[in-house]
Amino acid sequence: MTTPPTVLFICQHNAGRSQLGAHLLEVVAPGRFAATSAGLNPADEINPVVAESLHELGVDTSGAEPRLVTDADLATADVVVTMKPGLPLPGPVAGRLVEWEFPNPEAWDLDGVRRLRDAIAARTRELAGDLDPQSVQGRTVNPPNPQEKS
Repeated sequence: MTTPPTVLFICQHNAGRSQLGAHLLEVVAPGRFAATSAGLNPADEINPVVAESLHELGVDTSGAEPRLVTDADLATADVVVTMKPGLPLPGPVAGRLVEWEFPNPEAWDLDGVRRLRDAIAARTRELAGDLDPQSVQGRTVNPPNPQEKS
């Protein structure tokens, strides 16, 4: 049995974009990667609107806590994805570095975060397919229709 590749998502506060990346990687490629996230200046908690957008997909974020990225994270991750280009990382990246550019959803409403979530899901699906084409066969992120009532 082989260990799944570690994919580390990094943003400034580890409360929004990087949390979305790590959780969505598990949605699009369950069990195929060890997805984790961290931030340069971690917030106290995950952004509640980001958490709500993930809950819409059935993702449990109750255990998600923003944390500081470390040198060890960068040295052991197979892939490091920064959610903003040029982030000042605390050390060298030993694996592959991927830089994405997504805006900070810190003060966004749910509709805005849903659009961001879906954009990050699409990029995450592409990344998973690039790293392991078998990981995403037929898997999509299916957000609910906000017009539908349950």
